[in-house]
Amino acid sequence: MYTLFKKEINGFLNSLIGYIVMIVFLIMIGLFLWVFPLEFNILDNGFANLDGLFILAPFVFLFLIPAITMRSFADEKKSGTIELLMTQPLTDTQVILAKYFAGVALVVFSLIPTLVYYFSVYRMGLPPGNLDSGAIWGSYTGLFFLGGGFVAIGIFASSLTDNQIVSFILAVFISFFVYMGFEFIYTFIISGKAGLIIESLGLNAHYSSMSRGVIDTRDVIYFISVIVLFLLLTKLSLESRKWQ
Repeated sequence: MYTLFKKEINGFLNSLIGYIVMIVFLIMIGLFLWVFPLEFNILDNGFANLDGLFILAPFVFLFLIPAITMRSFADEKKSGTIELLMTQPLTDTQVILAKYFAGVALVVFSLIPTLVYYFSVYRMGLPPGNLDSGAIWGSYTGLFFLGGGFVAIGIFASSLTDNQIVSFILAVFISFFVYMGFEFIYTFIISGKAGLIIESLGLNAHYSSMSRGVIDTRDVIYFISVIVLFLLLTKLSLESRKWQ
């Protein structure tokens, strides 16, 4: 499993996909935080916080993570190596987990350089260090789990097709629905207690909860449940090839 994990990481980096994803993520976030004269601009607003990063990052992830995961199984199916891969001394679960953790690792690699933004804002505060570090680390934790959820969805989408573009579109659509769809239903269709229950099914509700700086066990369990659900669906999708 570890060998396959290393192979997947090397595949991302050797094909430049990994570098492109990280560079695009950092450039886009950096432009919104420091250059574009919008509400997220730290210098224009004059407040020592990173709220803009944690508002923008999920929407950037909605497109970049499907770009990372779209080749996971789709490329294996198209090239015909999926059967060879599945005949290796690895279970379907081990293959899925290796590809999943490789995708998560790339997400982590993308987040680490953003710590430069944290230390910059930390030093710019009056006095230096005058910012809510608890909320920031809570937001980073939430962003990590959110990225992990998007990777699981992307892996699942890739297992459904042998076309990388179709995989990308499916992953974007499913990720967006799971992230914002339930909140949309609550806002425009169903209100009251039933609506609140529906809203709590979405990723955004739990990500927002973590962004307040309090790591609630319920939020962690929710994210893990979503990840496990889509990995199980991926396993079911792969096993369906044996039924044909």
